[in-house]
Amino acid sequence: MHDPSANGSAADNGRVHDAAIIGAGFGGIGAAIQLGRLGYRDLVILERESDLGGTWHVNHYPGLAVDIPSSTYSYSFEPNPYWSRLYAPGAELKQYAVHVATKYDVKKFMRFDTVVEGAVWDEDSEHWTVNIAGGERLHARMLLTATGFLSQPAMPDIQGIESFAGTILHTAKWDDSIDLVGRKAAVIGTGATAVQLIPEIAPKLAALTVYQRTAIWVAPKSDGKIPRRIQKMYARVPVTQRVARSFGSGILELLMVAGVLNYRRTKLFSRGVEKFALRHLARQVKDPETRAKLTPDYTFGCKRPTFSNTYFRTYNRDNVALETTPIAHIEPDAIVTTDGKRTEIDTLVLATGFNLWDTNFPAFEIIGRDGKDLGKFWREQKFQAYEGVAIPGFPNFISLNSPYSYSGLSYFTTIESQMKHMNRLLTEVKKRRSTTFEVTERANTEFLDRMISNLDDSVFVNGSCATSRSYYFNQHGMATLLRPTSTINAFREAARFPLEDYTYR
Repeated sequence: MHDPSANGSAADNGRVHDAAIIGAGFGGIGAAIQLGRLGYRDLVILERESDLGGTWHVNHYPGLAVDIPSSTYSYSFEPNPYWSRLYAPGAELKQYAVHVATKYDVKKFMRFDTVVEGAVWDEDSEHWTVNIAGGERLHARMLLTATGFLSQPAMPDIQGIESFAGTILHTAKWDDSIDLVGRKAAVIGTGATAVQLIPEIAPKLAALTVYQRTAIWVAPKSDGKIPRRIQKMYARVPVTQRVARSFGSGILELLMVAGVLNYRRTKLFSRGVEKFALRHLARQVKDPETRAKLTPDYTFGCKRPTFSNTYFRTYNRDNVALETTPIAHIEPDAIVTTDGKRTEIDTLVLATGFNLWDTNFPAFEIIGRDGKDLGKFWREQKFQAYEGVAIPGFPNFISLNSPYSYSGLSYFTTIESQMKHMNRLLTEVKKRRSTTFEVTERANTEFLDRMISNLDDSVFVNGSCATSRSYYFNQHGMATLLRPTSTINAFREAARFPLEDYTYR
């Protein structure tokens, strides 16, 4: 049982924190660091899991690693010269999160195993009341949601799945005690997680059937161990690692801006990337029928691509089969597809990803001014957030995982641009000695109109995305997750947005 008087927390005893941050992943850690820089000392970070790190604490399936170069997947102000590989394994990302939280002294604000059920703005007292499972309430002048984009696991809606009598493993709830050697397993899903997982477990299994609904674009992975001498050089001469980071970031930015956001003008570039990926597939998969099944039928960029040197080769193994016929139902010991084919299994692995648009955005009920429900507002009035952080009708609220907030291909560009926005906004709040801030309807509408207009050039509008089943698209068919600008633009606007876009009281 957690003592509510410990770890910087408080029960409903009248105490009002400066800020309540929901989520202790990299977004929440970055927000706490930024608030500390601005002089806010009374913080509380509420985390539903048993430790910090977000997705890097929750996920520990075989093969877990960052899917972009490690040098770009870290805070620019706290580089890690000791990554073991160009694409660091998941355990190192968890260690890095602990290191940053400890070094910047924000771990003391964290409360674990604490599930937030809702938050309500109190107009009279000008603060947020946060409702915690079990009946506890706490109060804070500011509310910051850092619940992540990939935090709510998606469970497949397949007839009979509840009747399966064997072992069920979800990649977001992996059981390390399960020995897979000699088992007959099925993996449902072929997204980025499955691309990492399948090559790791296939050699252990007696038989593996992979059920693919949507093929994924996979490019070669320039991975390898980082020699100790290079690590020491990064530590002694930090500028060398900054150069490596800039190079990696430049490639990711080129893929995002040219291949995705400016697709209408750069179709030749995108087609070149597709040919490059297809050559990689052709080199690695022997069987032409299997190659055809693994070939995406949608434009590169409609769905997040990934990198791997081992995924495609796994399908050359005698104990691995790729199944693209839809699943009809699951029986206690088998999966049956719509053509009647029955495949006996004893282990079911769900690599079915996360649910962004139904159970996230927001991850819990948030009620703002005049009873405005954020979830209903987003679903009825379009998903929107000024500069990806603020919503009219929600005073003293900063949403760190919002529509149009994800900038570039590294989550850390998003985090750091939002930290810059917080710095500019809250510096002005302190200068005015204001007690509340709220983005104006005008500023929010102008930003939303600009983002929608920018998407006119993107692959989401001009490419062939209908079959991609991409989490970039919400239930309205709009690609409102990514910010359709360059990362440079996101950082520039975070540092220069008009201060009058907010009202202060």
